[in-house]
Amino acid sequence: MNSPDLHLVAADVATGDNRHYLRVITEMADRSNVVTQEALFTDRGIKLLDKGVRLDSKLYDRLVKHKLRGNIDDHLTMDDMVSVQSIVQLADAQCENDTLPYLLVHTLEDMTAERLLAPVRSILLPSGLAFKLTVMREQHPALFAHSVRVMLVAVYLGIKSGWSDRECVPLATAALLHDIGVLHMDPVWHDPTHKVTGVGRKQLVAHAVTAMLLIQAQNVYPRSVERAVLEHHECMDGSGYPRGLTGDQISPMGQILLMAEVAAAFFEKYANEAAAQRLSLTLRLNHRRYPTGPIAHLLPLLQIRAVQTDVQVTQDDVERIIAQLSAAFGDWDSASASIPPASLEQDSGRACAYVGQRLAALQKSLVEAGSHPLQQTEALRHLQGDAQGLAELALLGREALWQLQNIMNSTQSLWPKLQDSADAGDIAVLRWRDACSARQISD
Repeated sequence: MNSPDLHLVAADVATGDNRHYLRVITEMADRSNVVTQEALFTDRGIKLLDKGVRLDSKLYDRLVKHKLRGNIDDHLTMDDMVSVQSIVQLADAQCENDTLPYLLVHTLEDMTAERLLAPVRSILLPSGLAFKLTVMREQHPALFAHSVRVMLVAVYLGIKSGWSDRECVPLATAALLHDIGVLHMDPVWHDPTHKVTGVGRKQLVAHAVTAMLLIQAQNVYPRSVERAVLEHHECMDGSGYPRGLTGDQISPMGQILLMAEVAAAFFEKYANEAAAQRLSLTLRLNHRRYPTGPIAHLLPLLQIRAVQTDVQVTQDDVERIIAQLSAAFGDWDSASASIPPASLEQDSGRACAYVGQRLAALQKSLVEAGSHPLQQTEALRHLQGDAQGLAELALLGREALWQLQNIMNSTQSLWPKLQDSADAGDIAVLRWRDACSARQISD
């Protein structure tokens, strides 16, 4: 998917297609006192609602039929809006009770939360964005907590990188606002049991662009904030989105933000000890994927929690993972055997080159980490009865399986019409993807 496609999807926000977000607002209004703080007009000057009107879900059909003048967030208010003070309070509570922020605080020199909170106190929060964060807090509290957690990790990484409190203010702002685009996505994305692939992944890829456009519309933040929000899912090796940037093409603030996003996500997905151990292994395995500076600041912190895991891993579990990895690599060797090597190495715009390069990079990383299937087979002979060693092998293998799934998903997003192609490379990608799907490759 190229950048124009992304902007077409995300520009729905700018052109008035806010149907999903309007649904969230009006549903929230059924149980909260949401009122217009000024009259609402269509882009043609027709008044829809007077000042002081209370919203509810019955108004959804009326609102969604029209393109509104301006941003709807700027026209609404409600009781107990999110404020900088309330954000500081939640962040302080996370530093006390949440494992990852607690570790951040206790690996700082003064070991006080105020070091992380000082830049947060200086965040500029216009009323429109305060309302949007309030919607997030009320309708998607886990997403709001995630945003605050990412903010704390980002500030920590900024401090560890030698940034001043003043320099950390825009960083904290970008981290806090990085996921506001998620509010404009189809509700299916908030259902953890629903798996969306192919063309449906465009919304996921576009949410960073949506967030950037919403922040840009406020016209109060430096460009560095907009850029970092746009880049929070990029990766140093070009495997991220929405633009597939590499290395220094990603801004320093963007590099910190993408690392903070990854760290927070691991601690939200896994139990504390498993999260620290798995993230540590992931960073060691993917040193080309993530920025070296932030990795160096996170690894010592993770070692505090990367202790003996309670998860029991058997030799059969590891052997199953090794077999899946071996099969996936072998399937690609077979599927791509008839493709000229130059097509796999040079033409990065083709699906077959993308898969070939990503798989080659993954295998190289596995070799460097001592966890390639061939190396793991040898290691198993020396790990009889070593529960911790087996657990590490399993975690490394599961991370590699996750990357394989990511490569499969990316080919569906970037080249959604492969099945209609007669190109030998496209056919090879389909054959490989189908073979992996049949084996239910997953982490």
